[in-house]
Amino acid sequence: MADTVPGYIDHKTAHLKRLRRVEGQVRGLHRMVEEETYCIDVLTQISAATRALEAVALALLEEHLQHCVTDAVRAGGDEADAKIKEASAAIARLVRS
Repeated sequence: MADTVPGYIDHKTAHLKRLRRVEGQVRGLHRMVEEETYCIDVLTQISAATRALEAVALALLEEHLQHCVTDAVRAGGDEADAKIKEASAAIARLVRS
């Protein structure tokens, strides 16, 4: 796992840009609470930040499936089974969150 190139490597810059945007949203949330902004407005911004993080997660998951899982399935054997189980567990975590 650690010795291979991540499936998202071709879009790393775009993912970092999106994550910096989410980071800014979270800093904004902190500021809103410090300034005692109306609850519903804070909740609306939390929802937006959550959707932004989910979008990054889904993009990473898609790239993982297209790159890492597809390569493992082509190779077959225990690695294929392990990658499929790993991807299924990641999907389950995303669905629960």
